[in-house]
Amino acid sequence: MPLRIGYVREHFSSPLLQFSEDDQDKTFTLVECPSGTGQLISRLTKDEIDVAIALTDPLISGIANGSKAYKLVGRYVSTPLNWAVITGIDSKYNSIADLKDTTMGISRLGSGSQTMAYVMGLQQNWPSEDLKFKINNDIRGLIDSVNDNSSSAFMWEWFTTKPFADAKECRFIGSVPTPWPSWLIAAQPKTDAEELKAFLSKLSTYVAAFDSAESRASRNVEFIKSKFGYPEEDIQAWMKTVGYPSDCFGHRVNGDQRHIEAGVVKSPEGGFKIDDFVDSGVAKLL
Repeated sequence: MPLRIGYVREHFSSPLLQFSEDDQDKTFTLVECPSGTGQLISRLTKDEIDVAIALTDPLISGIANGSKAYKLVGRYVSTPLNWAVITGIDSKYNSIADLKDTTMGISRLGSGSQTMAYVMGLQQNWPSEDLKFKINNDIRGLIDSVNDNSSSAFMWEWFTTKPFADAKECRFIGSVPTPWPSWLIAAQPKTDAEELKAFLSKLSTYVAAFDSAESRASRNVEFIKSKFGYPEEDIQAWMKTVGYPSDCFGHRVNGDQRHIEAGVVKSPEGGFKIDDFVDSGVAKLL
């Protein structure tokens, strides 16, 4: 039975989409999760997918908060993610500081949009218990919420949201980059290790090809334009900020420590055990 791979259909997924086009559902099928990492974690928990390519922060915090539904098996994007802070086109908010004591829109509980709101609050010295949230499910619901004033702002990846800002549906009032590499790969513990290794090995070849200088010069631009409709200048700007790993098997242990430092998770007495987070039968510890 082919692996069920959960993903978010964004430009970051381009190497995965290229792999899928060539694989033709022989070894894996794609399961789109438009609501983001919160939905991916939910589907892992419900056994609706075997593997998730998802944002680092919610994956780490999910395990730290007790989830046994998945472990980390690899890495996907090695650079930080730039989260835009977005408000309504006619809202009264013009800076991150204006958002203190307001209600932030999020896609789901435990999502990247919620986790990064906590990171932003930490940077602004806002008490985490003061943060309030409204669940809006997806990008469309989030944009509607900031325009009907039921939430003050929300956070989403910069270039994914830029077309909506260009169309005057919302406004950017700031940004918050993640203090860690942005995308990891997680799998249910019961997933066959050899199938996972085969998937990660082949995915690594597509990631390496996508990250090559030759592909960056032309092929990537045309692929992303055809799949997502982004303007060429936005694609070129994004590619200057993104980096992919040399292979998809590794996991950097110090990245988990950064989540503690950022306030995303709280370390228990005695600290965390790496085996709680990482399937060392598949991933290589770096």
